[in-house]
Amino acid sequence: MTLYHYTGRSASGDAISGELEAANEGVVATRLQGQNIIPIKIKVHKAEEEKKKKVETGSYFDPKVTSDHLNMFCRQMYALTRSGIPLVTAINGLADSSSSPTLTRVLREVVVDLTNGNSLSSSLMLHKKIFSHLFVSLVHVGESTGKLDEAFKKLVAHIELEAATRKRVKSALRYPMIVFTAMGGAMMVINLFVIPTFAKVFESFDAELPVPTKILMATSEFTVNYWWVILSIVTGAIISLRSYKKTDRGELMFDRLKLRIPLVGKVLKKIALARFTRSFAMLSASGVPVVQSIKITCNALGNRYISESIATMSRGIEQGDTLTNTAAATKMFTPLILQMISVGEETGSLDRLLDDVSDFYEQEIDYDLKMLADSIEPIMLVFMGGMVLILALGVFLPMWELTSVVN
Repeated sequence: MTLYHYTGRSASGDAISGELEAANEGVVATRLQGQNIIPIKIKVHKAEEEKKKKVETGSYFDPKVTSDHLNMFCRQMYALTRSGIPLVTAINGLADSSSSPTLTRVLREVVVDLTNGNSLSSSLMLHKKIFSHLFVSLVHVGESTGKLDEAFKKLVAHIELEAATRKRVKSALRYPMIVFTAMGGAMMVINLFVIPTFAKVFESFDAELPVPTKILMATSEFTVNYWWVILSIVTGAIISLRSYKKTDRGELMFDRLKLRIPLVGKVLKKIALARFTRSFAMLSASGVPVVQSIKITCNALGNRYISESIATMSRGIEQGDTLTNTAAATKMFTPLILQMISVGEETGSLDRLLDDVSDFYEQEIDYDLKMLADSIEPIMLVFMGGMVLILALGVFLPMWELTSVVN
């Protein structure tokens, strides 16, 4: 139960205020009307709001709940609800057996809310950092239709696909990141230790040094003498960019720029669209209205720019337009995908065809990731060759000249 503060008027017109504990605002209004009180304002009590805020944020040092933890939770909930075990008993048992301390704490708080008369979806909604809007919406649909086990079954499939997609992206980018990190470390070592040693040797001979060597020596000298300036600028830039990215405008700009990155941008776009079609199909098959499904899935795409583009679809549908026309207006989908959506609308099998669209995107993502790995390798080779050439010219050219001077 939640504690609410209300203000109202009695039958004689006197102002009345007080607190009531109830499941929601509607229950509070019904009780007040039963007492011949006309409710004017009903809101959650301040102490209750602070409690909910504390529950939602948790401790700063709480370990993160991973997709593996959520996947296991949904699998176990599917088995338990299918067996007819009461929710409080099931979640209590899962809290005792969970390997995540954070999830254990959250599940114990959910049990308390369930005992106080709240629904499972409203209890999970208090923990937005762990359970997404999509997650809570599917649980709510499962509760409303009496098919909670099916809701958890769909969530298992959704979480596994999301984890598989992240794993593929990380696998494709792991090798390039390792190579570039190693190259950056090597350049720092050469600048700070190797080139200064050669500089002392070159200075002992009164000879004109080549331009590449002068550039390398000047760069090395600046790095050695002003490393703290470079470190301060880099640190300040990172902090500033991260702070700006947390704003609405910054997040929109960064997510838009991501889609313009060569080779990587189109993969990120397809991942977001695959996530949209898969989530939309799942909600549609569960009986969630089209407009509400679009609004829910927009919050789960991982790209603010694409989310805002697709959010315009719900406004178009509310004005009486078709899903196909609104999807075409976003300019996010290819003609083939739009044709499949159109057929789904006409035949009444939109959820099945959107699942096919999601599978199509998944195949495209697999192919693009393989092409990405193949395309990055020659780029890295050229870049590494250029760095080696610069270092070779900077170090060996003066050595040849010094040899001629000694001779």
